[in-house]
Amino acid sequence: MQFLLAFIVAAPLLGAVAALLPAPPGLKGRGPEQAVLRHGVTVTGVILAAAIALTLGFDHDAPSRFQATTDISWIQALNVRIHLGIDGISLPLVLMTALLFFLCALYSYFKLPAGPSPKAFVALLLVLESGTLATFAVLDLLLFFLAFEMVLIPMYFLIARWGGAQRQAAAWKFILYTLLGSVVMLLGLLLIGIDSGTFDMVALATDNGRGLSHTTQLLAVLTIGIGLAVKTPMWPLHSWLPDAHTAAPTVGSVLLAGVMLKMGTYGFVRILLPVAPDGMHTFAPYLAAFAVVGIVYGSLACLALARKGAQGDLKRLIAYSSVGHMGFVLLGIATMTPTGVNGALFANIAHGLITGLLFFLVGALKDRYGTSDLDTLAGATGAALYGRAPRFGALLAFAAVASLGLPGLAGFWGEMLTLFGAFDPAEGLSRPAFLTFMAIGAFGTLLTAAYMLVVVRRICMGDPQARPADQPPLVVADIQRYEFVAWTPLAALTVLAGLWPAVLLGLTDPAVQKLLAGGTS
Repeated sequence: MQFLLAFIVAAPLLGAVAALLPAPPGLKGRGPEQAVLRHGVTVTGVILAAAIALTLGFDHDAPSRFQATTDISWIQALNVRIHLGIDGISLPLVLMTALLFFLCALYSYFKLPAGPSPKAFVALLLVLESGTLATFAVLDLLLFFLAFEMVLIPMYFLIARWGGAQRQAAAWKFILYTLLGSVVMLLGLLLIGIDSGTFDMVALATDNGRGLSHTTQLLAVLTIGIGLAVKTPMWPLHSWLPDAHTAAPTVGSVLLAGVMLKMGTYGFVRILLPVAPDGMHTFAPYLAAFAVVGIVYGSLACLALARKGAQGDLKRLIAYSSVGHMGFVLLGIATMTPTGVNGALFANIAHGLITGLLFFLVGALKDRYGTSDLDTLAGATGAALYGRAPRFGALLAFAAVASLGLPGLAGFWGEMLTLFGAFDPAEGLSRPAFLTFMAIGAFGTLLTAAYMLVVVRRICMGDPQARPADQPPLVVADIQRYEFVAWTPLAALTVLAGLWPAVLLGLTDPAVQKLLAGGTS
């Protein structure tokens, strides 16, 4: 178990180095390009297999205990240690990350985005995987920061070199926002480490803020929270996200929404809730207020993009929907209750599965039509995907209704639990204020249903008057075999999590109970 976790974190880096080397004889396939893409599939597949083995070997009777731990001294002068471990909070994120990277590598093998060298593409993808997996596995504040920053450069180049229109501007906006947020976050992490005398996240969580003054906790939550909020992203620090998603290649959008956004919310749960509980208690109402504004704002932006004649980009619409969905995650965290935090963690996983699937579908739709403009798609498809590509249309409708929180699918449980958490927040928080936040969040679910159903109606049913009577129907390719293989796991897990939520909640709840109690239960 100890070796498996260390292997999962380090192996993608070794794979990235190997991707830049010439392919060994006998493994070149039809050419160097195919060889390096096959290498990417192989490495991410091995990492996924190791993550599954780690899950099977995990002691599910003690999910609140850190397992597969490695703890060795690294920088003795600063008391920084290479400390790795997983519990019921981080294990689902590690497994989902490994799955999404494998599916993206598999998809890219058949549909490589236009851009420079495939070697660089695969190497950047593997460096990005190592950084995201390390973020969920490290238990030292400085290592967390290094892993948190490690993902920025690969994603910047994936957007800037393999993206679409306006990719340079979107990539610069992404890197500037996230780097500035990270600088502020580093100040907060150093403040905690210097004031407490340790950067060990387990020791700090067990101490539960008792070694930090109230002022220190307030400053820590403010500075670290800003950095995490940029990555989440929380309104009004979200404006980099729609541009980045619109310009990014398909797999870049999948990984950005499915994995990278989770790094911010994971930091709130893993660091701020247990390490600075008094500071979080002070800022929780403000966090909840920003969260519900983000829920409504994201939904209204999607409605504006979805209406006829708005020339809304479908990738941009899904990006704004992420602002709303991550608002539910932040609302659950702000309640500081087991119910709300469990709901936030469940919504994290659900969003990764569902929005990852949506970006796969929208990217494939753009490949088929050469555009993701909603008005063009609704007009070009005439009487639409249900008739021309029924399996594609059905899967798009499935992903849309999962995103709006249909009961029986994964999106429902996270939103419901966060609203339940807001109904009865932690002791000392204003219940009338959180009841107001709950009502606004519930209204946001109605808006989500509205724009998702508009999108399904326009894309899947189309506009019969859009195509001249003498023009033959446009031929649309239905789901291809490689697309079926890459997308089916996400759809299946969305159904599984919706019908059997205890699989995930059984892991997270004991760990959340212990985290909120300061390691005493």
